[in-house]
Amino acid sequence: MDIPVWQYFVTMTGYIVLLLVLVEGMRRTPRLTAAFWLLSLLTAPLWADQLDGWFRWAKTVSVLIPTALVVGGARIAWLYHENPHKVLQFFRGDWVLKVLYAVLFLNIAEATLKDLVTGNYFNGICGIILCLTIPFPRYKNGKRVYWLIGKDKPNDLLFYSTASWNFLYTTWNLLFVFGENPAYFASSFCILMAAELYPLIKGRPELYIISRVYTLAFHILIRANSDIFTPLMDSSSWANDNVLYYWGVINLALHIPFAIWYFSKQRKNGEPPFGEKSPPPLKADLQIAQDKKLATA
Repeated sequence: MDIPVWQYFVTMTGYIVLLLVLVEGMRRTPRLTAAFWLLSLLTAPLWADQLDGWFRWAKTVSVLIPTALVVGGARIAWLYHENPHKVLQFFRGDWVLKVLYAVLFLNIAEATLKDLVTGNYFNGICGIILCLTIPFPRYKNGKRVYWLIGKDKPNDLLFYSTASWNFLYTTWNLLFVFGENPAYFASSFCILMAAELYPLIKGRPELYIISRVYTLAFHILIRANSDIFTPLMDSSSWANDNVLYYWGVINLALHIPFAIWYFSKQRKNGEPPFGEKSPPPLKADLQIAQDKKLATA
């Protein structure tokens, strides 16, 4: 499809802006957002008309169901963190963060397997490195580190990685789409850029994963129900084997030093070498401390 340059500019810019607004809105409204993603699963009977092959089905199911049930349930549970109801206690359990870790690992692994099957070996190695360098959610000194759901509103899913890991994930994912289905590269570029831009705009790098979750899930929901991206921003004409090869070489050249740095630091310190490993004090805790200080003054 011969699409003029101005149309790419308008549609891609508009889509990025829409996604940024979407993430902001979904972060601010955890109850409405949870309801939206639960209702989105009712569209499942329509997916068969759009999804073809194991990878597309695996990607859709492994993103939409955890977004609706796990992320949505956990944010609601922590919104009412003082409520002792058994269902809410269940969704405040440690299993939630471990499942979300597994979902991220699985989504990278799915694409990595597809890269290896299609002969995009350099990028496949990069995917393996990314899988091995995801910090595992755990406790340190009695506090959750690397992954958590915030107790303060709006009860965000927080992920304390590094800007380097986030960037490498983005360039790896872009090349994967470029090789797997270049027709959707332009639209995939939008969701990846929105996920990168949102934490930068907010000045909070720990919001990267929640941005990625909602932009990816929204994009996959659209693709599972209709093919609106082909007429708007079909980028199949951008396919280029030379670009695919040399981009893979560049990606691997970036990932290998990161892996060496990561594992050397982990071996030395006994833990992932990521910057901030736990969130700042909760507002409620700060207020309690302030009240105690005033009471003793």
